[in-house]
Amino acid sequence: MIRCLALLVCFVLAGQAVAEEATRFPASEHERTTLTIRSAADLDAMAPLIRDYQLLYPDVTVVYHEYITADLFGEIAASCAAGRADRERAADVVISSSVDHLIKLANDGCARSHRSIETGRQPDWAAWRNEVFGFTTEPAVIAYRPDLVPREDLPQSRVELVDLLRRKPEAYAGKIGSYDITLSGIGYLFAAYDGRAAAATYGRLVEAFGRANLQVRCCTGDLIADLEAGRIAIGYNLLGSYVYRAMRRGARLGLIVPRDYTLVLARAALVPVTARAVGDAFAFVDYLLSERGQRVSREEAFFFDRTGPLPLGIDGPPSLSAAGAFRPITVGPVLLAVQDRARRARFLAEWRQSIGAEVPKGEGSAGTGGRRAEEP
Repeated sequence: MIRCLALLVCFVLAGQAVAEEATRFPASEHERTTLTIRSAADLDAMAPLIRDYQLLYPDVTVVYHEYITADLFGEIAASCAAGRADRERAADVVISSSVDHLIKLANDGCARSHRSIETGRQPDWAAWRNEVFGFTTEPAVIAYRPDLVPREDLPQSRVELVDLLRRKPEAYAGKIGSYDITLSGIGYLFAAYDGRAAAATYGRLVEAFGRANLQVRCCTGDLIADLEAGRIAIGYNLLGSYVYRAMRRGARLGLIVPRDYTLVLARAALVPVTARAVGDAFAFVDYLLSERGQRVSREEAFFFDRTGPLPLGIDGPPSLSAAGAFRPITVGPVLLAVQDRARRARFLAEWRQSIGAEVPKGEGSAGTGGRRAEEP
């Protein structure tokens, strides 16, 4: 879902049909260098961080290229395999929500190692091998339309959601939405970790989804649009940061952080071996991890953090880390195991059978070879 807006330029790579959006943030002082960021994160979220970084480094022009995750991975992997990046396709920083892609790149020798005071402060689960650094705290949440879901129906946990669909099958038939995990990298990742965190509960939940005629979509943006339009009443496992941003702009939505456990994604960054502005790239990574960068992220970009209170207007525990419900998706090689081909095929087959889905023609992968991956 690539859109060409004012100041954005869309490019198509020959033979790959890789579409991207590019935005330039000019240096406010005499330009010393240009930092090129290639990313699968919304410009609306990253712009406040980029502008604040430029207050610290006013002589740096930033060019931000926005992709869907599979296309970003393909381009960076190809550049790494060639051992160089041409001037037009250069990347100094790579950012993705499909963290397994970045782990794969690092594992293949495509990432530069970086140590600093800021990287040393990161928890073990949020960084890997001083090469891949998680810098956001984005929970998987239950979103809903307040006018379509009575207060007494609001599910505070997965068990309560299963019970709701059992008690009121007609009221919610065709009104529950979630990711098509054959297409969405984030959707597959959340589903796989749901299966790990509570296998029996997840099995019952997927069966309940099947009986309720689950509406599946590729991307968070599509699910939010369905909620806003009233086509669905409840969305499961949506990225909380994107839902809350929609709420801030006036969308008629509610957001629940599940109280049984909360899966948390750390969107991550790496500096590729082909980077040109290496020092400035490391400075940008340090900024994202710094107290200042985390404050801007919490207030203007991704809205959640690890230990602070939840944003206003959210139904949930006092904080994401409260009551032992915090389940971070570890930034590390365990993500490669989640994408094991045989394991993934079995998981998808069981999911399709439970929800009554057909095998899509030319099915993509939520892993490194995907047809389409998650970003709104």
